[in-house]
Amino acid sequence: MSIFPSRISIIERLQDTAYVWRQELRQVWHDEGVLIFFIIVPLVYPLLYSWIYNNETVHDVPVAVVDLSHSQESRKFIRMCDASADVHVAYWADDLDDAQSLVSRQLVKGIYYIPSDFSTRLNRMEQGVVSVYCDMALMLTYKAIYQTAVAVSQQMGAEIQKKVSGSYTVREEMITARPLEFDEVTMFNPQGGYGSSVLPAVLILILQQTLVLGIGLAAGTAREKNRYGDLVPIHPCYDGVGRVVAGKSLAYLMVYAVMGAYLIMMVPRIFSFLQLATWQSLLTMMVPYVLACVFFGMTVSCLVRYRENVMLLVVFVSLLLLFVTGVSWPQSAIPGVWQGVSWLFPSTFGVRAYVRMNSMGATVSDVSSEILCLWIQAAAYFGAACLVYGHQLRTSRLHAQERLEYLRKKKAVRQALSQHRSHK
Repeated sequence: MSIFPSRISIIERLQDTAYVWRQELRQVWHDEGVLIFFIIVPLVYPLLYSWIYNNETVHDVPVAVVDLSHSQESRKFIRMCDASADVHVAYWADDLDDAQSLVSRQLVKGIYYIPSDFSTRLNRMEQGVVSVYCDMALMLTYKAIYQTAVAVSQQMGAEIQKKVSGSYTVREEMITARPLEFDEVTMFNPQGGYGSSVLPAVLILILQQTLVLGIGLAAGTAREKNRYGDLVPIHPCYDGVGRVVAGKSLAYLMVYAVMGAYLIMMVPRIFSFLQLATWQSLLTMMVPYVLACVFFGMTVSCLVRYRENVMLLVVFVSLLLLFVTGVSWPQSAIPGVWQGVSWLFPSTFGVRAYVRMNSMGATVSDVSSEILCLWIQAAAYFGAACLVYGHQLRTSRLHAQERLEYLRKKKAVRQALSQHRSHK
């Protein structure tokens, strides 16, 4: 026997949905933790992250040189490296141990090691070797040190080819040094920087993670305030699972309609990231993505018993989710098992669709499979949210009935004691 009436009109259902929506918005604005993850983090964190990598590349990376050759060729190699924009020769070390000590003290980020037979091998028309040691703690410095050494070695090699070719004209020397002319064009990342490559994916991932964190914190607060740890309070307006899911999801959608537009439209424009997609194309992708994230967060929130649990869970999987999107690690190199796991998260298809549309110029039809997967996830997680919230409603109703029965028995006992005392 239900403690609430089961037959209500459509207008009453809409009123109940509006009531749940108002209550959820009120909880969002009065809960500092939820407010931080819904508003503050999406506003500030992308700006901070984008500002750090706004220069895209690093310049004048300090390196140490171990020159055991002390020859004209080795000094020329060092001068050319130092003259580049990316590398600065900061220290000269006597041996490799001294250079490694400089790296361990973070005075330099890499080492150029020139062996004693460097000049001898070149003069004998043999291949010379320069060893490059890099600190891999930061990939930007590794890229600058390594690419500078490669560029200088190629240029010196071209000059040696010109000398030994026996050419008579400048044109013959150019063909000898570079028989196949080519133009290097950086596709989808004109600046060749880290920010334009990874940050668009991070923006989409931030949207999902903050949404899950905020919904999880709200669920944890509701459980902690309830005597029985129920997620859904006992109230006539919370009687139908459809009204509960619709009201709560509408509140989250209203907040993240604004946050989503800010993340994918304003932040890239502020930091001059590549933007090739129109707002209509982005809207086609973002609607199912935000819906999938909302229902995914509502489903996960039913597993949250305490507020702190959701933070531990999200922080643990954040780096994994970035890798399985195929942006920071090639999608073809991801094992099939992990690719299957990645299909459970909306960020996987959201990141791929957004990067291909906004950075590579793909059309909606080109990413139709990703958008279809997002709609499937939205429908699947909507059904899952209805199931878990239906279970929570039944649990709340059962606890309410048990509480009501307990109060009735307690009242009956008091009446019996009162009657017994009156007979005496």
